[in-house]
Amino acid sequence: MATVTAVGLSSDEIRRYSRHLLLQNVGEEGQVRLKNARVLLVGAGGLGSPAAMYLAAAGVGTLGIVDADRVDETNLQRQILHGSSDVDRPKTESARDTLGEINPLVAVRLYSERLTSQNALAIATDYDLLLDGSDNFPTRYLINDTGVILGKPVIYGSIFRFEGQVSVFATADGPCYRCLFRDPPPPGLIPSCAEAGVFGVLPGIVGTIQATEAIKMILGIGETLAGRLLLIDALTMHFRTMQIARDPACPACGTRELKRLIDYEQFCGMTASDEGKPSEIGSISARDLAKRIAAGDPLSIVDVREPFEWQIAKIPGARLIPMRDIMSHADELRGAQETILYCHGGVRSLRVARDLAAVGLRGLVNLEGGIDAWSRDVDPTVPRY
Repeated sequence: MATVTAVGLSSDEIRRYSRHLLLQNVGEEGQVRLKNARVLLVGAGGLGSPAAMYLAAAGVGTLGIVDADRVDETNLQRQILHGSSDVDRPKTESARDTLGEINPLVAVRLYSERLTSQNALAIATDYDLLLDGSDNFPTRYLINDTGVILGKPVIYGSIFRFEGQVSVFATADGPCYRCLFRDPPPPGLIPSCAEAGVFGVLPGIVGTIQATEAIKMILGIGETLAGRLLLIDALTMHFRTMQIARDPACPACGTRELKRLIDYEQFCGMTASDEGKPSEIGSISARDLAKRIAAGDPLSIVDVREPFEWQIAKIPGARLIPMRDIMSHADELRGAQETILYCHGGVRSLRVARDLAAVGLRGLVNLEGGIDAWSRDVDPTVPRY
């Protein structure tokens, strides 16, 4: 059995973390602080992968990982916690195994579920820091509000194509995410990584910086990004920061009027019922669409994605009209008895359907799950991306 020193490190730990112990700002005392720290990572994807790996390597004693997804082959270009043999496994289990290889001295707690308004406070209450590795706006606001309510700092990160952002929110005297983004963008305005693409190494940069901020906060050293937003352009390799002040009118950290977690899907306009989805807009599954095409039903199928997405994959018989151009084609679409709209995952096409319905078009139907569902459920030869 390994011996334990007076400051709480075993001989195995002293050997493993020896390069930390040589640092004046870390030393044995700092390493014990890391050992006793508990960090919750929301997301085991592009951002969560490097963050979790470096936090484990550094000796953060307990890592919680929240993720409801399974590993997909399209993840492997950037989500380095997972390998080819992990495809179809729960991401939490794949993450646990990888982190165990990096550092078996770290306790990894798994939450193979979505973080929601119902479970967030119960899960997060046992942790010192929350690390936001999410990829959607409802979860970002949820993590922020959870941190503010519980008094837990949030290490924020986001990526889009070649650009990234990092900050530290919800500290005792700093701003929160709502101070920077009071209101979410309209649904579909900003495409997801699955729709827009992401430079594979970018989440490695952002996630590593998030881990750096978490470790500095645990150790109480250096200057964190609290009150600043780091902006990263990977194409030009420009890094710049902008100052963020706490907003006295912020309902979360300013007025403190937000005392409980809300319905974040509704807040971000992501649920059709709460968005006032027009009754004229129907929906159809990929399998049912395939049956109707085979039956020769008179359908107008419109792809609202970008031309580069069209080049990757398309549904036979569809016509490409990018979302940005759709309203200029409204009159010619008006004569169709039924128009099936699709995008990558069904979000953009639903927004297009609402816009067309607002100018009087009828017979509009949104393809549930978009072309990704078509590839998964109907024709696996159509590439997924």
